[in-house]
Amino acid sequence: MGILAEDMKRVVREQRLGYVATVCPDGTPNLSPKGTTAVWDDDHLVFADICSPGTIANLAKNPAVEINVVDPIARKGYRFKGSATVVTEGVLFERAMTYYRREHGLADGIAERIRHIVVVKITRALPLVSPVYDDGTTEGDVVRKWSAYYDTLRLNRSPR
Repeated sequence: MGILAEDMKRVVREQRLGYVATVCPDGTPNLSPKGTTAVWDDDHLVFADICSPGTIANLAKNPAVEINVVDPIARKGYRFKGSATVVTEGVLFERAMTYYRREHGLADGIAERIRHIVVVKITRALPLVSPVYDDGTTEGDVVRKWSAYYDTLRLNRSPR
């Protein structure tokens, strides 16, 4: 059995948006959202580089990475720490591209913009849970509150 538990995989599959933290050459953090975050297998997550030159440059110097994936409605998720490998061609790259086209429904226009696939060997995975639960609030209550909040935002948003 790998490090990624079934609930971790479920959250990543459902959310797809991971916040990827890398280390800049000056030691400062770089945080970048990746809408292609996916489970590769029981020990690896992947994401595609569509427009992430800073992330890729940082990983070339230091492969340490953390990915946070959180359900914004339930206010729960996971943090994944590990080491990244940047893949630019070959069998693994082609397998990942096939996966993204099939499972994420990437249109050819977007798929053609993918420059790299980043494979992250997960070495540590921990839950992320909002302090909203500290007082005994149930997940159902949290989901109702934040669903209503986001519904209100959508109703009040002017078209772009």
